[in-house]
Amino acid sequence: MILYKTVMEQAEAEQIIEKSRFISHIKHVTSKEEADEFIAEIRAVYKTATHNVPAFVIGDKMQLQWASDDGEPQGTSGAPIVQMLVKEGITNAAVVVTRYFGGVKLGTGGLVRAYTSSAKLALNAAGIANVCDMLMLEVCIDYSYLAKIKNAAGQLFNIEDIGYAEFVNLQLSADPENGEKLKSFLADITAGSARIISEKNKQIKVRVI
Repeated sequence: MILYKTVMEQAEAEQIIEKSRFISHIKHVTSKEEADEFIAEIRAVYKTATHNVPAFVIGDKMQLQWASDDGEPQGTSGAPIVQMLVKEGITNAAVVVTRYFGGVKLGTGGLVRAYTSSAKLALNAAGIANVCDMLMLEVCIDYSYLAKIKNAAGQLFNIEDIGYAEFVNLQLSADPENGEKLKSFLADITAGSARIISEKNKQIKVRVI
């Protein structure tokens, strides 16, 4: 079950617009505290920059949205970054776009385009992922059933890991809605001998772009 879309990994990008250097950083975060820490780190690295424009969107329903123009004209930098993230359906992400002024003024529209495109470059570099709620089962089976389970993988469930010892330990993932179907399948295919060692729900990232 897909909970929300976010960035796959931390990334940065850079472009030059009318002699101004724009450096953008993006990171997956799950709280305002994480976002604030990330923003502070970037500001510390680029403390001599003309502007360090921060923005973030947090929450599976995008409940928390915040941005600052950091000295740029009001509404020309931070807010457009938030709007871009929301339009793309991205949440739990923090962005900082750093600008080293090159001497040429971009105007209101130019600033909006520059900051939005810079943030989008970082988003593209990071990749987009679906965060899914998955059921994770650790199952112990006899070796004689391994081939059948491998052949069945990819529809009802996926095999995340295989451990070989006296018996085979499988780490299986499935949509939580298919949990009972998976257990029935395992019982049927192993004549009731499969042992479920652990069962838990876990949020995992699945790359989209």
